[in-house]
Amino acid sequence: MLTDESCMIEGRVAEKCNTDRKQENYFMRLRNIPGAKAAITGSSYVVQNPEEWKGKWKQCFTKEQPLHIEVGMGKGRFLMDMASLHPEINYVGVEMYDSVLLRALQKRERMEADGEKLDNLKFMCIDARILPDIFEKGEVQRIYLNFSDPWPKARHAKRRLTSREFLARYSQILTTGETVEFKTDNKDLFEFSLEEVTEAEGWTLLAHTFDLHHQEDMMVGNVMTEYEEKFSSMGNPICKLIARCEE
Repeated sequence: MLTDESCMIEGRVAEKCNTDRKQENYFMRLRNIPGAKAAITGSSYVVQNPEEWKGKWKQCFTKEQPLHIEVGMGKGRFLMDMASLHPEINYVGVEMYDSVLLRALQKRERMEADGEKLDNLKFMCIDARILPDIFEKGEVQRIYLNFSDPWPKARHAKRRLTSREFLARYSQILTTGETVEFKTDNKDLFEFSLEEVTEAEGWTLLAHTFDLHHQEDMMVGNVMTEYEEKFSSMGNPICKLIARCEE
């Protein structure tokens, strides 16, 4: 006979599985938007064959400036806001799914139609595992990871963008002494990420919080993502960490 506690645990597990299935169905829909690939291939906002720019990213933009990237940029609101607020920095948004990137392209087209031109922002559609094939060591000065896929199954841990496997990739492109900034509302993923950073070779955990919006010093300059706005409005605490590359 199940105890009350067992019933609660079973309920939470069932709820989580249902959420995971909904997430999988959502991504399946996004992966299959007709015409997405053609739109990306024909877009001047997207860097085609980005591996050809390795070691030459300063030449890809109209101005030579520090380069920040967001890995898993989704619909692109965060990076577009950052590019608008910081014209002194160049930005590259990395997204694996062409149908998700299509949404970002559409959003950017609307912005530019309204008169806001972002010469300091580029997109590319690649798997983040090949980042070291795209950028030379020291070409990137900051990496943003926002509300990344938690890949909840243990066998998929290496796919998490904060795994030590990915941290090793980031250390191959970041300037020594520069940082990765990670935000999520998923506490389990955040605790995993803290452990990965502290155990990964060549990384230092500079700061972290389990409740970003109530930690004044870490909120300075914070730009909210769509998910951050949504989840925080529901009362979910937002977690954030900053890790420095030492190699």
